[in-house]
Amino acid sequence: QVQLVESGGGLVQAGGSLRLSCVVSRSMSNLGWYRQAPGKERELVARITSTGSTSYADSVKDRFTISKDNAKNTVYLQMNRLKPEDTAVYYCRGSWGLHYYWGQGTQVTVSS
Repeated sequence: QVQLVESGGGLVQAGGSLRLSCVVSRSMSNLGWYRQAPGKERELVARITSTGSTSYADSVKDRFTISKDNAKNTVYLQMNRLKPEDTAVYYCRGSWGLHYYWGQGTQVTVSS
């Protein structure tokens, strides 16, 4: 069974930081963090390849950092200098075989 379980969301003031974690049940590829704000489409925030290459949405570049710990089957999203517009449900996604799998999401709320 393939599972992705996110944690680390919460309420934070603008300018603050949070670190999200996503524990995956098996080694997965194409790991990434996505987010969906109310009334908006889900969007890519950051992703990391099997070799550790990273890419980011322009809106979070220089503020967010994606990383992974292969030994723990965990991918992280360090979010600094948070803004109210970062408020969303954050989802972890990974691929295994020919399929993509999603976690259940974790809510991040940034107050102004």
